[in-house]
Amino acid sequence: MINIDIPKVDVSITERKQSRNDDEPVIKSIEGFIDLHKIPRDKGGMILFYNINDELLFVGKARKLRQRVKKHLEDNVSPLKNHRDEVYRIDVCFVEEPMEREIYETYMINELQAKYNVDKVFYK
Repeated sequence: MINIDIPKVDVSITERKQSRNDDEPVIKSIEGFIDLHKIPRDKGGMILFYNINDELLFVGKARKLRQRVKKHLEDNVSPLKNHRDEVYRIDVCFVEEPMEREIYETYMINELQAKYNVDKVFYK
């Protein structure tokens, strides 16, 4: 049997509104998320989308994390497009090796039973 340890969460952001002071600039919200700047643009890894009840909605992988998260929140072809209003929290794990990302994605989808992943599903 293969033992896989799910990587630790490096960045976690939640949907929230900006509470700004008079001199602060307005931060553009993308589907209610204003902290996307906390996700590095040059790192690869895993993306986990959760709802307000901590249910895992979708697992994805990316070479460039911030760009991919934005695509999931804005794109018309994302598997999350009909479920964006459910997303409350986004967790990101840094994993630089492409082969490891592929393995982690398949493992997390099945072990954590992501609700909206349709590819790589073995538990149904």
